[in-house]
Amino acid sequence: MLCCSISEAQFYKTITPSNPFADSLTKAVTDFKFDYKNIEGTNLPAQTQTDVRVYNSKVTLPGASHCVIYRFNSRVDTTSSWQAIMYEGDDFDAALAEYKSLFRLVKHSSIKWVDKSYLNFVGDLEMPKDNVNFAISTLRLEAMDEQYAQFVAQVELTNAGGAYEVHLNLQNKGNDALADQ
Repeated sequence: MLCCSISEAQFYKTITPSNPFADSLTKAVTDFKFDYKNIEGTNLPAQTQTDVRVYNSKVTLPGASHCVIYRFNSRVDTTSSWQAIMYEGDDFDAALAEYKSLFRLVKHSSIKWVDKSYLNFVGDLEMPKDNVNFAISTLRLEAMDEQYAQFVAQVELTNAGGAYEVHLNLQNKGNDALADQ
């Protein structure tokens, strides 16, 4: 009897392994419900846009150079988003490899939900088009919670003057963004 219960526990552990990436992602995703207030760190110096405030995130993803929370404070937009910078450099091939890897990590991470169930992100990898060095892949969370109806994870590969970055953004998107899925 004791052997069965140990085997059963080991069986479930292999189905839903705990890993630092999934654990950190879960913390950021579940705190979206609280507008990222529980993971908000120190306020960073003002950006050029006065209606955007930037804060360090107390939750960081393994491998990220930094993670921040953006708070938009305008008449039309009072939302918040969470962002992890996973790559910064001038090597397109390295940036593309990080973009693909980050997409796979997000898609294969099981998010431990408040009711102890596990949720996943669904979506397709968007590759950069010919002669264009940027791409955005949008994944949506399979949550029944109304507050997460328009919640997405966007994996971005960007290029600004030959400097590449790979980001993970967790944010609310309008129905038009989800209609493309």
